Amino acid sequence: MSSFWSRIVVAVVGLPVVLYLVWLGNWWLFALTAVAAMLALHELFGIARPLRPLVLAGYTGAVLALLGAWLGGEDWMVAGFLTTFALAFVLKGVSQTRQSLTVAVGATVLGTGWIGLGLAHIILLRAISPTDDGRLAVFTVLLAVFASDTVAYFAGLLVGRHRLAPTISPGKTWEGLIAGMVIAILVPFFALYRSDFLDVWRSLVLGGVIAVMAPLGDLFESAIKRDLQVKDTGRLLGGHGGVLDRIDSLLFAAIAAYYTILALS
Repeated sequence: MSSFWSRIVVAVVGLPVVLYLVWLGNWWLFALTAVAAMLALHELFGIARPLRPLVLAGYTGAVLALLGAWLGGEDWMVAGFLTTFALAFVLKGVSQTRQSLTVAVGATVLGTGWIGLGLAHIILLRAISPTDDGRLAVFTVLLAVFASDTVAYFAGLLVGRHRLAPTISPGKTWEGLIAGMVIAILVPFFALYRSDFLDVWRSLVLGGVIAVMAPLGDLFESAIKRDLQVKDTGRLLGGHGGVLDRIDSLLFAAIAAYYTILALS
């Protein structure tokens, strides 16, 4: 199966399942984010093997950050993440690797914070209101990011002529970026403009934040892959690459969207 059609199949099969688990919320959402975090960290630590990340510390810190977000909110999320530092230091002390402490612990903390905290904010978005507003908020962010990614990909494929960041990600174009940003702004507008959650101008602000942060998240992952000299983090999702390749935009956008909604509410 070609990369193009595998992208279609994975999206058609996977997106409804993800949205259904998000709609259910509670421990279903925790389980979804925990599985995504483990798979994404496994991919990242795999391509970053020369840096000797402390894998157990990364997995533990990510799960505790997600658990803290689910059970206690922002404070406990941060507390869970911070365990990564101490555990990574201890594991480095008993390990037999000759990699420097700064590099090994730094790679571990980077991965845990990037992936664990990014996904933890999906849980925080879902719980942002005791009413259905939380469900509406997280659906809006997810659909805006995924629609933006999809439109940017196809626009770049069909009409892309001018490279956006050739030294980081040669395949991305300005045409794809602009098309994706437009969609990222339109999705929150149409999703929220008739709701009591955010009015028109606030929904446009939210869309603008997602439009900026989603491609930055994508470029951040591309820069890391270029630094580690790999094309994709994995092949689990066919043409999409690995799990981290699929959620990279979301990791930046979810955090920015959460605090934007808090500021605007």
